[in-house]
Amino acid sequence: MRWIIAICAMWIVSFSGVFQVHAQPLVQIEWLQENLKNDNIVVLDIRSPRKSRDFYAEGHIEGAVSAPYNEGWRDTVNGVIGMLPPVEKISAHIGRLGVSNDSHVVIVPFGNSSTDFSAATRIYWTFKVLGHDRVSILEGGYSAWLAAGQRLSKTAVVPSQTKFEAKLQPHLIATEEDVHEAIKGGVSLVDARPKAQFEGKAKSPVVAKAGTIPQAMNLRQSTLYNPKSNQFLSEEGVNQSIAGIGIDTENHSIAFCNTGHWASIAWFALSEIAGKKNISLYDGSMAEWTAKEANPVQ
Repeated sequence: MRWIIAICAMWIVSFSGVFQVHAQPLVQIEWLQENLKNDNIVVLDIRSPRKSRDFYAEGHIEGAVSAPYNEGWRDTVNGVIGMLPPVEKISAHIGRLGVSNDSHVVIVPFGNSSTDFSAATRIYWTFKVLGHDRVSILEGGYSAWLAAGQRLSKTAVVPSQTKFEAKLQPHLIATEEDVHEAIKGGVSLVDARPKAQFEGKAKSPVVAKAGTIPQAMNLRQSTLYNPKSNQFLSEEGVNQSIAGIGIDTENHSIAFCNTGHWASIAWFALSEIAGKKNISLYDGSMAEWTAKEANPVQ
């Protein structure tokens, strides 16, 4: 009788494995190949059309749903661009893409640069903020998939709308007030922008004043992703970068940039690659911070 029970238990585990997918924050091409037919996997192709080119229509991973980064993932809130949309709005958007609370989401960016890879980390962060932990990014994105000679499809996938219920995780979001408290001490402020913007020698058009938040340290987004190898910086590499600029890994850290885009790649590096869990992202970033004359800029 015991051996029958054992076999049944093994069968149940095996059967449930069809529905339960376990993956790291970054998944490789081989992993996606093996799991692509799993009903719980939802592949989101987040490449946005440019001018007259529809990259999704030209070719995509078989079964992938078109979910352009520039459509629905960010919003203007209280006059600040690029913000996380209201929970009800972003949840409805995710449900329309066929993602339920049982889905394991695999995000596929272009993979050509740290900037477009930041689109994937921003959406990854969004899912985490909404309490959805079953999410991964394809290492190297579409570029790596294409370079590996993997199968492509030109058939558009029409997702079945479903319901996605968010469980907001506010500790992952830093506010303007949080940043003021951080300046007083005890919290590392991590500026993910290019060096010239960090030093105030250049600025984004969406930012009112050049410079950075006082006491911030510069963890440039361009150092975290290698476009030639289509790979994210290793855990060892992230830890070396952290040590090099003096980020306090024992206490809370806040990542920011201009609009919370590049900040997401720094957040991803610190939280998901290096495993520093006390990390939040300042969604408003410098666009919100510099909109108020009273906020100090260094």
